[in-house]
Amino acid sequence: MNAKGLRADRHFCSIFQSPALTGYSKNMVVGGRRTSIAVFITLGAGLIAFIVLLYVGWVLLGWRDGILLFFGILLVLAVIAGVVLNTTFLVREIRRNAQHDAFINAVTHELKTPVASIRLYLETLQTRSVDEPKRQEFYRTMLDDSDRLLGSIEQILRTGRTGHAKRALNVSAIDFGDIVEECLARARRLYHVPAEALTYRPGPPVIIQGDEDEVRAAVSNLIDNAVKYSGKDVHVNVETENIDDRFVQVRVKDNGPGIPQSELKQIFKRFYRVSGPLATRVKGTGLGLFIVRSVAKRHRGRVWAESEGPGRGSTFVLQLPIAK
Repeated sequence: MNAKGLRADRHFCSIFQSPALTGYSKNMVVGGRRTSIAVFITLGAGLIAFIVLLYVGWVLLGWRDGILLFFGILLVLAVIAGVVLNTTFLVREIRRNAQHDAFINAVTHELKTPVASIRLYLETLQTRSVDEPKRQEFYRTMLDDSDRLLGSIEQILRTGRTGHAKRALNVSAIDFGDIVEECLARARRLYHVPAEALTYRPGPPVIIQGDEDEVRAAVSNLIDNAVKYSGKDVHVNVETENIDDRFVQVRVKDNGPGIPQSELKQIFKRFYRVSGPLATRVKGTGLGLFIVRSVAKRHRGRVWAESEGPGRGSTFVLQLPIAK
């Protein structure tokens, strides 16, 4: 392997070890150590005060029966608290491991499937005589698979980039309406859906200040999610709106399976995917909405989801400040 390939491999590996995917950063580690030191100092001071109080009560004041009763109650409470905490941490760890396993399986599928498809078409072209129309069809399929593969890789790399809060934004003036139209055109081309399946109602022209690549990725992820979770009957409505000349928001509404009220905030967490029969058929890494939330925070905006419940569709709203 040459030096350029080695650097690329190291960079790609570093992304999987980045704070965005592992959940830890240097600042978090340093802050955690300082917190641990403060906790131990406080605990030590509390123990010393408790020992002094115990000595005064037992030896000087003769509170033997009261102290024994206190220790009995304290022991029972400590056992109950220990069981509750242990169960809570165990359940969280099981959920975290399940999410990580699902992420690895999803990434493996998203990377392996298009590669296998491209290889199959190449082997067919190599070993068989194929007429020109069929050859062109094979080329189009391989290009689609290549786009899918590149999209999966970019999704993972973007998670590493947007997860760094201190990473500087490449700020420029952006026509928000143009970004939305670009993302809609990409979705129609990528998912082979007719124009009427993705309707767009633009608001007044608006300019925002931000990182164009990140804003495009956020809007694109919202539209991609809406199309993928709509099933076979795709009907997605996208509209932009000016809010008091302070914010611009894009609303992406689908006719998909909907989201339970209890999960409307959970879905923006890293690796999280809504459970259900359609969710098991729709492949994904669980990073798309996490990227949207990260982009919104870095641009001083916000994102949220609305749904009337399972079977009633969903609406995702991304709101960003307008340039002054």
